[in-house]
Amino acid sequence: MNPPVRTRKQRKQDTLDRLESDVDVWVSTADSAGGVPALVPLSFLWDGTTVLLATPAASPTGRNLRATGVVRLGFGPTRDVVMIDGTVRTLEADELAEGAGDAFAARTGFDPRGLSTHYRYFSVRPVRVQAWREADELSGRDLMRDGEWLVAD
Repeated sequence: MNPPVRTRKQRKQDTLDRLESDVDVWVSTADSAGGVPALVPLSFLWDGTTVLLATPAASPTGRNLRATGVVRLGFGPTRDVVMIDGTVRTLEADELAEGAGDAFAARTGFDPRGLSTHYRYFSVRPVRVQAWREADELSGRDLMRDGEWLVAD
């Protein structure tokens, strides 16, 4: 038996709760020439507005994020998914807002600032957010479009 269909307001709250409680996300990118997609799990920090990621600058994901400035993020299991399409801002560690590097390290248990491999940070601003559990929640799955929530708090 499927759980009852959630209202969009409840889906938004569940999405925000997931962003606050989850530590890892699937990150999907492709190169600017439309080449092979890359899909990797990364740890993240949600600051209430953006998702902060870190990955080696020379990795396919790091190169793709910087080159295209777009990303798709997938949170949760396949029967309770949150998908975020976003725009990406590339940051070096010294460009992070004050305390962001420490907050990322505390949240994720990983601090790339002390590694010999060059890492970059990527700040993702959500443009589209979708959330659904089963087919009965496909209708109304869009919670954000063009960076604006479609559901009031």
